[in-house]
Amino acid sequence: MKVCLISPPYNSAVKSIVGVSSPPLGLAYIASMLRQNHQVKIIDSNILNYTLEDVEKEMRNFNPDIVGITSVTPSIYAAYKVAETAKKVNEDCTVVLGGPHATFTPRQTLEECKYIDIIVRGEGEETTKELVENIEKEAPLNGVKGITFRKENEIIDAEPRPFIKNIDIIPFPSRDLLPMHLYKFNGVKYTTMLTSRGCPFKCSFCSSSRLFGGYWRGRSPENVLEEMKIVYDEYNIRNIEFVDDTFTLNQERAEKICDGIIKEDLDISWGASSRVDTLSKKLVEKMKKAGCWIIFLGIESGSQKILDTIGKGITLEQAKKAVKILKDAGIQALGSFIIGFLQDTKETIKETIKFAKSLNLDYAEFSILTPYPGTPIYDYSKKNNMLLTENWSKYTAVEPIIKIEGTSEKDVKVLFQKAYITFYLRPRIVIGWFKNKQFSFMKSGIKAVINYLEGR
Repeated sequence: MKVCLISPPYNSAVKSIVGVSSPPLGLAYIASMLRQNHQVKIIDSNILNYTLEDVEKEMRNFNPDIVGITSVTPSIYAAYKVAETAKKVNEDCTVVLGGPHATFTPRQTLEECKYIDIIVRGEGEETTKELVENIEKEAPLNGVKGITFRKENEIIDAEPRPFIKNIDIIPFPSRDLLPMHLYKFNGVKYTTMLTSRGCPFKCSFCSSSRLFGGYWRGRSPENVLEEMKIVYDEYNIRNIEFVDDTFTLNQERAEKICDGIIKEDLDISWGASSRVDTLSKKLVEKMKKAGCWIIFLGIESGSQKILDTIGKGITLEQAKKAVKILKDAGIQALGSFIIGFLQDTKETIKETIKFAKSLNLDYAEFSILTPYPGTPIYDYSKKNNMLLTENWSKYTAVEPIIKIEGTSEKDVKVLFQKAYITFYLRPRIVIGWFKNKQFSFMKSGIKAVINYLEGR
């Protein structure tokens, strides 16, 4: 079978501001599961700057039997257009859609787009492999776990597929099917890696524990290092971003990965995400020695009351301590904050902005609470008629989507813009940009200033 996997043309908020586009790891993993028995092509429209017409041309040249599309919530309409185009190219091809949005809205998605035949829910590797085999054999789809599909005029939900317990068995992503030379951060080639799946925490604004399971599954340090050496030797990449929800959740494993990097003498720079309560001085110092240059911290709010309400399970003191540990070790810190929680008021949002500026952070990322399907806050907001819209293209984390009692949507947007302008237009931050040659962050800071001034 000829399988074409597509990341649809979509100008994401991250790419438009920072200018960075990451490799579609999910598609690359699925390609590795399929390519032993099938001919597979990946089209990453974003990095190639493809239009829908470009995608159509690629599909006509390849003439796939199956088209697999990935999408997040704000890009779902772009995925619908790709699905329509696929049927235009070959009305007999099977169109499959995966990703977090489709996982949590499978029936609604099929109802919204008649060109999609099957939804793959959740972890896609084993499901897609079995699905393609059944399509090739023209076998019934009823027995394929983890899908939602059309059968005549009926939509059928197959039973869920269990999560893969030992994720070491998953083949490394097929980076050779991607234009790896185009993925750059701050002008330097880079790639992403996923070393664990699942999250035991249940924050109200996040769907990760539902998407990949409420328990953590980590790859072995040996398996992680094997992939790193391939990236290092075969692709000549020296900059890696670990995109795990919490790379440091198992500190012993994180230390072993660092030990392996040091032992193998891999001259790399890397970054990762962490909770503020999963860092220790010993671990951080070893991470620095192994090439870590930045850690992304999910702090979320500067109000302890808000943190307790959203189920984050951390304290402001832990956040202060985590930033200090990182800075003492010489690792840069990026703090992530969300404004517009259901319990937020103008005062608590101002507390968050003030707290972000009080920490010795190198960078801060502010976003407006967005109730993505699959999150507890989406379920609550929908049930209580608090959603301002279900136009998925507006779910970009840069504009209000829910009604909150504590403040108006206008005030939330003004405070969001103010957060960026007051954080980044400080001498210490600007000097740091020049010192560290972080020109992409300079670009995003300038855009934030422009957006703020235009919104006044």
